[in-house]
Amino acid sequence: MSRLKVRVVTLGCSKNTVDTEHLLAQLPEQDYEAVPEDYSGPVDYLLVNTCGFIGDAKEESVNTVLECAQMRKSGMAGKLIVFGCLSQRYASEMPSLIPEVDAWFGARDLDPVVRALGATPKDALRTSRYQLQEGRPYAYIKVSEGCDRRCSYCAIPFIRGAHRSVPMEAVVEEARRLASRGVRELILIAQDTTYYGLDLYHRRALAELLQRLSEIDGIEWIRIHYSYPDDFPEDVLRQMADNPKVCRYLDIPLQHISDKVLDNMHRHVTSAWTRELVRRLRAEVPGVVLRTTMIVGHPGEGEEEFAELLDFVREARFERLGAFKYSEEEGTWGAANLADDVPQEVKDRRYDALMTEQAVISAAFNSSRVGQVVKVLADDWVDGTLVCRSEFESPEVDGEILVRCEDGRSLVGKFLDVRIVESMDYDLLAKVESIY
Repeated sequence: MSRLKVRVVTLGCSKNTVDTEHLLAQLPEQDYEAVPEDYSGPVDYLLVNTCGFIGDAKEESVNTVLECAQMRKSGMAGKLIVFGCLSQRYASEMPSLIPEVDAWFGARDLDPVVRALGATPKDALRTSRYQLQEGRPYAYIKVSEGCDRRCSYCAIPFIRGAHRSVPMEAVVEEARRLASRGVRELILIAQDTTYYGLDLYHRRALAELLQRLSEIDGIEWIRIHYSYPDDFPEDVLRQMADNPKVCRYLDIPLQHISDKVLDNMHRHVTSAWTRELVRRLRAEVPGVVLRTTMIVGHPGEGEEEFAELLDFVREARFERLGAFKYSEEEGTWGAANLADDVPQEVKDRRYDALMTEQAVISAAFNSSRVGQVVKVLADDWVDGTLVCRSEFESPEVDGEILVRCEDGRSLVGKFLDVRIVESMDYDLLAKVESIY
């Protein structure tokens, strides 16, 4: 008897990728075959894991579901199942809008999706993962779900619910399983990683988790994403400074620097607090690379507030910085209480000005690294080029360190020392010095 083919199209952030991998791990291999996302043949089940965070993501999700509905109608898919953030957010509206979908599920519990596929969820498989990209030496690992904060622009608490930490033993076991399959770098993700443990252990437990993960054989790097600046744990800084397996890299979305805008955003931090935190990070973790995001055009941001943001970016010199243009999202505290009073053309102009300023800072940081010898992890080998990263680059969001290597396939997943010989706008070129 042939196995049932299952294809999952995953949209949105790395958290959704983790959800898809947990879902597929629940399907017995003798009964189901998970085919690649770009598989073009007929399948028994076609699933879409949607994103519903902001306008562009919602539009992409709806268009993808519509395309898959056409496949369902043409006979290329036996059943079409949609789950994730979009269907969680619009659970009452979507079924009537796209009736070709056989079943809709939310984002908070994957078990009903597993049952809809004809399988039975098993507790023993909760920490298992079906790696969508076999052989990739890094993996995202979700340490908590949901968020208790009420930032004015964010719909995540409405979509994902209240903050829930994954028990430490489960995170460690999942990490061990990943390490046994060749994963060398763990990227910790959540809506707020520094909040980890408060619900289960009544204390912030991220530092303890970092220590336990660093004791796993095979894991060499641990990277922290999505940290909230309020009450940043001091013991996490000590882990970053003293634990050689914890990368001196921090993704910490600050969103703005103006007290007026921060207050409108409900961020519960001030300009002075933010500046002092950046100073502490630089002082207590020498050489740390900071990635942040900013929002331009938030209600209440005038020319004075935006000028303050530009000055702060020039002063802080974040090695990595991304930005969003504020968009009013229904169901958020901002939509309920704040008028979207910044014209779109002003948002566009401010975004361009901010990213132009950041491009100069990022280019200067890249140039300063020429001549340095750095430890890198080889992620891939493409057309005679080894695609690598140091502890200062996170996959999929930062630049890469490229090494010409005619026969580098055997080096994928290994650590190397390379000398950086040239900087480009985004990536760096290097040559191999030694192999571990």
